[in-house]
Amino acid sequence: MTIDSSHDLKIFSKPLPGEGAAVLMGFPGSGLVGTIALQYLVDQLEFELAGTMTSRYFPPLAMMNKGVINDPVRVYTKNNIAAIVADIPIHPMICYEISNGILDWLAPYKPKEVLTIAGIVTNESEKRVFGVATTAEALKRIEDHTLVLPIGSISGIASSILTGCKIRGIPAFGLLGETVNAPDPRSSAATIEVLNKMYNLGLDVKPLLEQAEEIEQSMHRISEEVQQSADTSPKKDLPMYG
Repeated sequence: MTIDSSHDLKIFSKPLPGEGAAVLMGFPGSGLVGTIALQYLVDQLEFELAGTMTSRYFPPLAMMNKGVINDPVRVYTKNNIAAIVADIPIHPMICYEISNGILDWLAPYKPKEVLTIAGIVTNESEKRVFGVATTAEALKRIEDHTLVLPIGSISGIASSILTGCKIRGIPAFGLLGETVNAPDPRSSAATIEVLNKMYNLGLDVKPLLEQAEEIEQSMHRISEEVQQSADTSPKKDLPMYG
């Protein structure tokens, strides 16, 4: 069991797959696209639960399934892929600390690449997947599977992770599923289809699409609870920047 005891983030995990692993990350954001996609992936492909992350800055919220508490941020592994799945949002003021804590922990494992999944709100309903990468060379890996964003910006923890990877020279990608401001399993399914092509997963998204209505309702309740917790948690301990 490895422990990262940095001031802002603590990680308790078994060692990740050997050098050259791909690390996938999904944190709550628009449409909960990343969280839904990666939780479905690790459940369906039977990834091993390898560890958890905690921070004094995380909102005081824990999800449960059939009476069993889930760690709010979990690390899963299978073969040469690791997945970090979160149920809680990361406050903008501490995205830098959390992303750097994760990347500091990942560095000794020398990951082949990092991929984050998030949502992008548009006025369309096509469920397209947009892609970004940290370098022009890395972009070639996804340009045949996504619509490359010509210009724009990314916010939140996904942006901090991508920027941190660029600074450290780690190839990294962002998949942005077209979504609305509501839990969106259909957008998550579209991003999984891209993962299927990138990693040859063969993951069937039909069950996710068939259960979309039920998932949308349950995730909407979770989304409301998470937002309420984030809005009411004290902000006095958060680091402030000018």
